[in-house]
Amino acid sequence: MENQRIFFLSSFLFALLFTAAYAQLSQDFYKATCPNVESLVRSAVTQKFRQTFVTAPGTLRLFFHDCFVRGCDASVLLASPSGKVEKDNPDDLSLAGDGFDTVIKAKAAVDSDPQCRNKVSCADILALATRDVVALAGGPSYSVELGRRDGRISTIASVQHSLPHPDFSLDQLNTMFGSHGLSQTDMIALSGAHTIGFSHCGKFSKRIYNFSPKNRIDPTLNLQYALQLRQMCPLNVDPRIAINMDPTTPQTFDNAYFQNLQQGKGLFISDQTLFTDTGSKATVNLFASSNAAFNQAFVTAITQLGRVGVKTGNQGEIRRDCTAVN
Repeated sequence: MENQRIFFLSSFLFALLFTAAYAQLSQDFYKATCPNVESLVRSAVTQKFRQTFVTAPGTLRLFFHDCFVRGCDASVLLASPSGKVEKDNPDDLSLAGDGFDTVIKAKAAVDSDPQCRNKVSCADILALATRDVVALAGGPSYSVELGRRDGRISTIASVQHSLPHPDFSLDQLNTMFGSHGLSQTDMIALSGAHTIGFSHCGKFSKRIYNFSPKNRIDPTLNLQYALQLRQMCPLNVDPRIAINMDPTTPQTFDNAYFQNLQQGKGLFISDQTLFTDTGSKATVNLFASSNAAFNQAFVTAITQLGRVGVKTGNQGEIRRDCTAVN
C-alpha cells in the first residue's frame, strides 16, 4: 500500500511539473516578436525538401531523438570538437545530416528578418520544420505549440538508454514512452513515422540470418520479404547500407506502415511486435484500415511529444547559432 502511495505521488508530481512547463507553450507565441516565423521556416524547409527527400525522415527523426533525450530543447544540435555531445553517441550517428542542415537553413531564414533575429529558439524551429516535412511528404498538417527555449547541456552519456531499441517488446516500448507521458496509442502512432525513412542492415540483420537456434529467419517476418532483405543486405555487407523502412510507399507519409505489419513486413522486431502482440494489434488494424484515424492519432501524439521536457520562460536560452551555446 505504501509503495502504491509513493508511486501515485511521484506520478502526480511528474504530471504537475509536466503541465506547468508545456502550459507556457502557445501557438501564437511569436505573434508580436516574429509574426512571419511559420512562413519563413516553411519556405526554407520546402526548398530543402525539393533538393532531397531525406530532408523529411531526417528532420522527423531528429525531432524525436531530441525530445526523448533531454526534452525538446535542441540539445541534439549542439556540436563539440571533442566529440562528446549527444549527436556523437552511437545511437545518434545514423541521424541524417540533411535533418541538421534543414534546421540550420530554417534558422538562417528566420534570422534574415531583422524583426526575428535571435528571437526564435532552435527548438521551436525544429518543431516547425518537423510539421512542415510531414506535410510535404503527404502527411497531415497541424498547429505547432511554440515557446520552447534551447538547452545549454548536451552530453554523449545522456543518450544511453534514452531511445527505443529495434529489439524492444511492447512492454518495453510502453515503459519508455510512458515515462515521457505518452500513451500506447501515442507510441503506435509515432512508430508510424517509419512509413518514411530508412535503416541500416546492422540494425535488423539478426532477424534474417541468425534469429535463434531453431530459426535462422525470424518467424514473424514475411519469408519473401526476408529473402528480399537478404539480397539487399548480404551477410558480410557494409552495415551502413540503407534500407527503406516501408517497402511499399517509402516516400509517402501514409498508413502503409501498418498495412505492412499485417503482412509481416515490419523491419524491426519493435515494429512487428505492434501487430503480433494482442495488446496493440487492434490499434494497428485500425490505423491500417483508416489513414484518417492514423493521421489524427499522429497529430495528437507528436503534439504531446513536443511538450516533453520543454524549457520555457527564463530557462535555457535562444541560441544565436543552433550548433553552439551563446
